This record gives sequence, C-alpha cells and structure tokens, in this order.
Amino acid sequence: MVRLFLVRHGETMENVAQTLQGHLPGTLSPEGLAQAEALRQKLAGQGARFDAFLCSDLRRAMQTAEILNRSLRMPIARCELLRERDWGSVTGQKIGTVQLNPLPVGVESEEAMFARARRLLLYIRSNYDGQRVLAVGHGLFNRVVLATLAGSTIREIPRMGNAEIREVTFDRLPGEQHLGADEVSAD
Repeated sequence: MVRLFLVRHGETMENVAQTLQGHLPGTLSPEGLAQAEALRQKLAGQGARFDAFLCSDLRRAMQTAEILNRSLRMPIARCELLRERDWGSVTGQKIGTVQLNPLPVGVESEEAMFARARRLLLYIRSNYDGQRVLAVGHGLFNRVVLATLAGSTIREIPRMGNAEIREVTFDRLPGEQHLGADEVSAD
C-alpha cells in the first residue's frame, strides 16, 4: 500500500500568460512562490512526514519542491515520468489559439499519458511500497495519474489549483489482478 501525495507546482509566469508549457522549464511567478511557501507552511504546521520525495525534472516543479524542502530536508529524486503533457509543435503557443482536433504534430496523446501514468504508478509501488510518497508535478498529468487510479477519464477529475495537494492510497491499479502468495510462480 502506497500513500501518494500529488502536488501541482506553483503558478508560473507562463500560466499567467496562458501559454501551453508542456516540457518548457517554466518560472514561478511571485504568486507561485507565495503559493509554494504557503503549502510549505501548511505541511510543516501539520507535522507532515514523507518517506520519499519525487519531483518532475522541469524547473517550475523543482522550484516548488525546493521551497517545500526547506522544512522537509529530504533528498529529492527527479522523475521524468512526472513531466507535464508534451505539447509538441504547439509548445509555447497561447491556450485557445491552438486547434487540438486533430492533435498537432508531436502532441502526446491521452493514451500515451495514461500509459506513462501507469508506468509511474508501477514504479512508485515497486520502489516505495508501504511508504508515504510526496510527488511534485503538473496539473494535467497529476489528473491523469488520479484518473488512472480511479479508472476514470481526465474530465472526471477536478482541475488542480497551483500548489494544491491531493492524497490517494493504492496497492494495485485498476484491471490489475492481485496474486496471493500461493498464486505466485517462479516459472
């Protein structure tokens, strides 16, 4: 059983400008820095403790993680699986000005995001079973992770605010069979 705490990075200058960030590094805005600090204070005030600290390798997530880590003082493991959706050829363009149907060249499909979320969850379970894991990532991809665990669509998962944290506990993924000790074979 894993207790996973998903955090969305603080607001970025690109969020304010309504830019499709994808794999761009992003820079926390003054508001984003304040949001991350408020979350740090909230976690510290609650005496929150984690066994592992994962973070997307994109700068905006790392900036958020570094602020949270002022209280946690833990090693932060960079994890590319936590990256935001790859917007391919439309990365850096304004939201609302881009036609997404059909998907432009190089845009990561929903199916690919769900497959990546499954890989992430399997990685977390196999490396951090029985632990409390803090993972700093991105709004859309965090929703994909939650949808994967819920067996739902992205649209059924409410949007995450900047520097919002959501907790979920899991021991297996939807559709995954749980094998008892007597069912495991060494073949």
